[in-house]
Amino acid sequence: MTLFAIVYSLHVLSALVWVGGMFFAWMVLRPAAMKALEGPARLKLWVEVFTGFFRWIWVAVVVLPVSGVGMIHLQYSGFETAPRYVQVMMGLYVVMTALFIRIQALMLPELRTVVTAQDWPAGAAVLGRIRRLVGINLLVGLLLVGIAAARPMF
Repeated sequence: MTLFAIVYSLHVLSALVWVGGMFFAWMVLRPAAMKALEGPARLKLWVEVFTGFFRWIWVAVVVLPVSGVGMIHLQYSGFETAPRYVQVMMGLYVVMTALFIRIQALMLPELRTVVTAQDWPAGAAVLGRIRRLVGINLLVGLLLVGIAAARPMF
């Protein structure tokens, strides 16, 4: 196995964890939780889900740029000679990371606080804001994956 194959595999797996995790949470877990759980239990579930999932997202946040830059340097002489779609992917990564950090650093602590205080209406409002940002991030991630899939491998 070549160095490029290893780096590329890490890159794809990290993207799969991040985007696939959001897809699962949005399309499968959220509707199931809405049907099966009352509001307080649902809010407690989401605090735990986000806490566990975000650990994996931090791994992806680190691995994606490291492996991406590695692939650029293994294939091209630098950023300026990388194809335009690679530069677009880098920009979309920055957008996704900014949205993730906003959720993780600002909104998740707020959700924890209101759930601990058993302020269920405030918890529902925070969860709704998180859901919207996760939905936006999912769309950006799917666009990014679409761009990657539509272009030839580095």
